[in-house]
Amino acid sequence: MPILDGELLQAFAAFAETRNFTKAAARVGLSQPALFERVRRLSDDVGAALYERDGRDIHLTKTGARVAAFAREQLERSQSFLDDLRGEARRESVVLAAGEGTYLFLLGPLLERFARDEGAESLHLLTRGAPSAAAAVLEGAAHLAVGVLDLVPDGLVTRDLLRTPLCVAMAQTHPLASRRTVRLSDLARERLILTPSGQSHRDFVGRAFSGSGHEVRAPLEADGWPLMLHFAALGLGVAIVNGICVLPPGVVSRPVPELGGVTYRVMWRRDAALPPVADRLRERILALAKSETPHGPPDRKPTRSGTARPAKR
Repeated sequence: MPILDGELLQAFAAFAETRNFTKAAARVGLSQPALFERVRRLSDDVGAALYERDGRDIHLTKTGARVAAFAREQLERSQSFLDDLRGEARRESVVLAAGEGTYLFLLGPLLERFARDEGAESLHLLTRGAPSAAAAVLEGAAHLAVGVLDLVPDGLVTRDLLRTPLCVAMAQTHPLASRRTVRLSDLARERLILTPSGQSHRDFVGRAFSGSGHEVRAPLEADGWPLMLHFAALGLGVAIVNGICVLPPGVVSRPVPELGGVTYRVMWRRDAALPPVADRLRERILALAKSETPHGPPDRKPTRSGTARPAKR
């Protein structure tokens, strides 16, 4: 069975991680032409293209993602088997992919407890937006992913964790801060703080405004919830954020019913055999669905212990 050729799998695993033939070749100790040839041979054995080019960017095909996941699993199993034969202890580890906001405002305390119980070296974190996090799971670069993803790729299993409203965050001295909810028509006159163009959050807000007959004026761009909230605290504008965000001092948030809410999900590969440590982390993450309220409070302030509590009104 040629697909089980370890040298071809090792070459493709390196290529799938780097998306660069030169870097992948250096990683496995081959020349660039030799590594290219091994990837080509594996593609021939599979009978399908494993990657495609988009300008200078390289993307794995659906088949390529499946082969990458298979290659990584086989290499991990081989290494574990060799360690066992040699009598060498091997600590299991789990790779989790999630976005910055998910780590900061949803998973932080859970990961702290998990690292304390399992050992910090057992936990590896990739910072990825939800689509990239899902791709990392499909390709075997991560065991689990958490994020907001409406269209789930084939091959992934998902479970809902919590749903949270989309809110507008602003300085507590802002005139809209006196309201319990805010309408899109109220925000049409405000300078919005949004993620950079091309990101899903920005596109969603733009469609919502367009559907309501309003336009988004030239926004203030900020990449990530913390910077968006910081700009709001400075009074530079109002930020559209997820309701789970912990607000800095001097900032309040109010739901925007017309924007609805978003659902955080945990994802794993349908055909993956998760190592026990990954399964334990998955169970802890799934427990959030039972412990979190469906709609987080619109004003969440950091306490001295670093957890979040509803702000006093």
